[in-house]
Amino acid sequence: MIEKVVQLVANGVMAGAVLAVPAIGFTTIYAVLRFANFATAAHMAVGAFAGYVLNAWFGLPAWTAVLGAFACAAAIGIATDHVALRPLRGYSALTIAIASIALNLMIESALRFAFGGEPRNYAIPLQRDWALGPVHVGPQQVQNAVMATVAMVVVFSFLLLTTTGRAMRAVADNPMLADSKGIDPDRMARLSVGIGMGLCGVGGMLVGLDASIDPLVGFRSILSVFAAAVVGGLGSIPGAVVGALAIGLSEELSLIVCPPAYKAAIGFFGIVTILTLRPRGLLGARLI
Repeated sequence: MIEKVVQLVANGVMAGAVLAVPAIGFTTIYAVLRFANFATAAHMAVGAFAGYVLNAWFGLPAWTAVLGAFACAAAIGIATDHVALRPLRGYSALTIAIASIALNLMIESALRFAFGGEPRNYAIPLQRDWALGPVHVGPQQVQNAVMATVAMVVVFSFLLLTTTGRAMRAVADNPMLADSKGIDPDRMARLSVGIGMGLCGVGGMLVGLDASIDPLVGFRSILSVFAAAVVGGLGSIPGAVVGALAIGLSEELSLIVCPPAYKAAIGFFGIVTILTLRPRGLLGARLI
């Protein structure tokens, strides 16, 4: 039993690291624009397929294709936000969130039209699991966790060490005060959408590297992504990381008592519990 728990904890930590990447993207957009953009699910699929094209069609290694996944999802995210969601920013957050769901369906349908609905696999070699005592770890799981960690370090460094990152944090804290100091809120909004959707694209590819991809790869993960952001504190990047690890561990440890089909319910349970006991999440709502 102890060996099983240790194995599930190891799986949960690596799954949580991957989940943290799109959760950071989701919460970054929320912190600056103050609405839940559920089109992040479709942009996870966009990134997954962009990485698939670069890896399986053009032969680029996965770590290079991840950069393409970020760039493609970021570009499409900025474009679709400008066309579909930006004109609605004078309306309520609920209205824009509903519009983002419609946008999500449109992008997923476009991907289905372009690539079909059958699962696709990346061109990566099959490797034997590593045995670390009682724990068995897949090399691809470790690589995904490492790439996710690198992405998180880059985001934290950007926000903490660069002038643009500090400007984005200022807009997230108080857009009116930031505007009075000469910071353009619209520019920061575009940047937050680009970074957020780009991270979602990276997350979609990392999920696909461990399994397979189809146009609904992001849809199947969005509840866990949203749960991670809510548990940690909507609008908080450190909170998204903590929430993702909590959800990843909870989903894996739930297998001790529940069938795998019920893993998705853990995210819903986490949302309800946190909103009941601590509505602002574990770390509050400050961006960083």
